[in-house]
Amino acid sequence: MKFRSQHLIVLISGVAVGIMLSIGSGAMATKESMDSAIPLEELRAFTDAYARIKNDYVEEVDDKSLLENAIRGMLTGLDPHSSYLNAEEFKDLQIGTSGEFGGLGIEVGMESGFVKVISPIDDTPAERAGIQAGDLIIRLDEKPVKGMSLNDAVKVMRGKPGTVLTLTIIREGEEKPLNIAITRAVIQVKSVKSRMLDERFGYVRITQFQTHTAEALGKSIAKLKKESKGTMKGLVLDLRNNPGGVLGASVDVSDAFLESGLVVYTEGRVQDSRLRFSAKPGDLIDGAPMVVLINGGSASASEIVSGALQDHRRAIIMGTKSFGKGSVQTIMPARGGSAVKLTTARYFTPSGRSIQAEGITPDIEVEKANISRKEKSAVGLIKEKDLTGHLSNGDNKSKEQKQTIDKGKSKDDGDDLATKDYQLFEALNLLKGLSIARQLNDN
Repeated sequence: MKFRSQHLIVLISGVAVGIMLSIGSGAMATKESMDSAIPLEELRAFTDAYARIKNDYVEEVDDKSLLENAIRGMLTGLDPHSSYLNAEEFKDLQIGTSGEFGGLGIEVGMESGFVKVISPIDDTPAERAGIQAGDLIIRLDEKPVKGMSLNDAVKVMRGKPGTVLTLTIIREGEEKPLNIAITRAVIQVKSVKSRMLDERFGYVRITQFQTHTAEALGKSIAKLKKESKGTMKGLVLDLRNNPGGVLGASVDVSDAFLESGLVVYTEGRVQDSRLRFSAKPGDLIDGAPMVVLINGGSASASEIVSGALQDHRRAIIMGTKSFGKGSVQTIMPARGGSAVKLTTARYFTPSGRSIQAEGITPDIEVEKANISRKEKSAVGLIKEKDLTGHLSNGDNKSKEQKQTIDKGKSKDDGDDLATKDYQLFEALNLLKGLSIARQLNDN
């Protein structure tokens, strides 16, 4: 297996309640030539405001709080993903990379002063409560979100496991705000899940990109190969509602299915932010057809993987347009155990596409749909076997042999999968078609 070590620069798709972010270990890059001009007027304006607050604010504020808030303001004013992390927040972030943290289980960002859900995390209280990608949170219990910073909102959402928080959300298509009560819990995120969809078609879901995701992917595919008696005819890689994570993990996952070529490159102002990542020889599924599922909750690292596989024509991308988060954040440790999370670069797919604010457009667009099974008629159509005196089949296989063949079919196949997950049903059908076409070409 061709897995590499964690890279310095990391990709982060927002802030997860709990916290769930991915960190790098580099120091702050320094620009070789700095502008020597000092903005004296702006500095005087800052010191004037500082003095006014110290002297005239209704309550006394200590210098540490004022300066920390000033740093927060500088970073949050840049873009939705740059921020200042105090010692406690930085510690939570580091714990989050292990895949276990406390909270609700949602990845969030800011939009128009409100907290926007990038995606709910699989098997968490938020996902079970029905929180959806794109929801705008306007109240946390009785506290309005408007005017809060993202970090402040996250602090409110975190809390003791077992306690309840009511989110008031605005959802597209709903006439009035929804109130959803969620019980906080310790969130344990399993990065990779897998199963067989049919006799020879595998399914792998990556919920987020953690440090060991590529390693877990390799183990999951090895297990699927064993279940399929050594050869898979195709694979569905499910990245729906995957908010992203570690850049290195996204490179390794892409590399797992590519024999060669550029995976992703980054461009920024400083030299350290200009990186290129290429695939090494070796394909975990030996060139078998692939379908990658994405939607509006697929962000950041998910878009790197889907973009790389799409550009190299290694997989067909299916679903709906992705989130469009194409920037790189670097975690830079600072004094006193704090850290700065700073946007340092944009990333580009192998063909030079920037995903920022644009997203990945699927090759085949398939909306999420609710499919119901049609009730069977009490009087079915008459078939050949119903005619009096019909010829026998002539097949020498016994009923026991036929039952053995039928047992090999997955319970997810057919109508059941269509009603449970229509997009996955369509992906499996496409894989079957690709597999048949491949066999015809080989012959």
